[in-house]
Amino acid sequence: MSDFLSTLKLSTSGLQAQSARMRIIAENIANADSAGKTPGEDPYRRKIPTFRAEFNRELGGYEVKIGRVQLDNSEFSSRYEPGHPAADDRGYVRYPNVNSLIEKMDMSEAQRTYEANLNVITVTRQMVGRTLDILRG
Repeated sequence: MSDFLSTLKLSTSGLQAQSARMRIIAENIANADSAGKTPGEDPYRRKIPTFRAEFNRELGGYEVKIGRVQLDNSEFSSRYEPGHPAADDRGYVRYPNVNSLIEKMDMSEAQRTYEANLNVITVTRQMVGRTLDILRG
C-alpha cells in the first residue's frame, strides 16, 4: 500500500508544479500588451518558470518542485505610436517581450503534463480499489 501512496504523492507534486507553471504562463499572456505608462519605463517582462527535483527519502523518489521564476532578458518589441503616453521622443512605445504563440505552446505542454499526472493518480486509485476488492473477496 505504501507504493500506491508514494505514487500518489509524487504525481501530486507534478500537478502542483504544472499548476504553478500555468499560472505564470497565464500572467504572461495577460500582460502581453502591457506597455509602460511613461516614456522610458520598462514594460512587463516575461517570466519563465523553472523546476527542480527534490529527493524525498520517505517516498523513495524525486518530487518535482517549482524553482525560481526567472525573467526573460530578451529585447522588448517597439511600435510606432506617437500619441501613446509612453511614446519616446521618436514616437515609439516599448511593449513586453511576450510572444503569445510561444505562451500558448507552453500552456499546451503544461496542460498535457498536468493531465498525465492526473491520469497516474486516477489509475493508482483504481488499482487501490481493485486491491481492496481482492482482499475483501
